[in-house]
Amino acid sequence: MQQKQQQKTQQQQQQQEQQQQHQQEQQQEKHQQQQQQEQQQQQHQQQQQQEQQHQQHQQHQQQQEQQQQQQQQQQSNLTDPQQEVEAEAYWHVLASLHLLLWGLRTAVSCCVF
Repeated sequence: MQQKQQQKTQQQQQQQEQQQQHQQEQQQEKHQQQQQQEQQQQQHQQQQQQEQQHQQHQQHQQQQEQQQQQQQQQQSNLTDPQQEVEAEAYWHVLASLHLLLWGLRTAVSCCVF
């Protein structure tokens, strides 16, 4: 009788151990599935980031092209008379600077001697 009971308890213990192992395996599988899902989400986010960077790069190129076009328009807007006026003003400024420097030089030389 005792032997039978002992065998029964041993069998029950073995069954319990098997069940525990099975549960652990299931938990591990669940954990792996979760990890896979997380990895997939991360990959998806990375793809989205790459796409955004690509779009930003395209936008930057478009902005540069627009700026170039604007510069060309500004240059073509400068008509010949305007350029002449600007050139005259430039030479006028240079001449006045030259006179100013010459005057300063003479004043300094007068003071020294």
